[in-house]
Amino acid sequence: MKKLLIAFIAVFSLTLTAQDKLTEGKIVSKQTLSSDNEQLMQQLAMMGDMQTTTYFKDKKSRTELSNPMSGDVVTISNTETNEFLTLMDNPMMGKKYTYVKNDKAEEMSKNIEVKAGEETKEILGYKCKQYFVSIDQDGVQMTMEIFTTEAIPVASQQTSMLGDKLKGFPLYMVMDMNQMGNKMKITTEVTQIEKQSVSDDQFSMTPPEGYENMEGQN
Repeated sequence: MKKLLIAFIAVFSLTLTAQDKLTEGKIVSKQTLSSDNEQLMQQLAMMGDMQTTTYFKDKKSRTELSNPMSGDVVTISNTETNEFLTLMDNPMMGKKYTYVKNDKAEEMSKNIEVKAGEETKEILGYKCKQYFVSIDQDGVQMTMEIFTTEAIPVASQQTSMLGDKLKGFPLYMVMDMNQMGNKMKITTEVTQIEKQSVSDDQFSMTPPEGYENMEGQN
């Protein structure tokens, strides 16, 4: 369950006029976690509301999360090359990383269904389209309601796995997860967007020294 939380948590001060294309900058989001399972809810309450910071440039993004329970989690995505790197510095697990490239990402997308909704929502000056997503993989079932803006043409940490099935960056998202009967809801809402230059070094797919590959670990 802890690995699942880390994997998907993942997640406005506006200087441009609404709907202008924004291809480089920083986005800050907050995540609220809840569950109808009392024991799980106690664990989630200890984590509290979480904040993620996403740096993006063209088709690349880097999302950073820091929390006393989950530790430091960095997710780097390049949807143009279908590369995904997750770095975890966890109090229990130590420094670990996972890397996914091309064929694995394509295989994952086969178990994902995306449908366009009929609603639109204006969020912080951006017109957003509604999508519904369902995922069933490795015993984990997820459904998401997402409102995205194509004015920011980059995938988020949570939507990078969807490939071309969904366009734009989500400004509001509700994710319902069910793993072996344990239900959890994650609500993600963007609170700040800034246009700024981002170094290409932020999107390196080479794990830092001292990180071990989680491949094959349980």
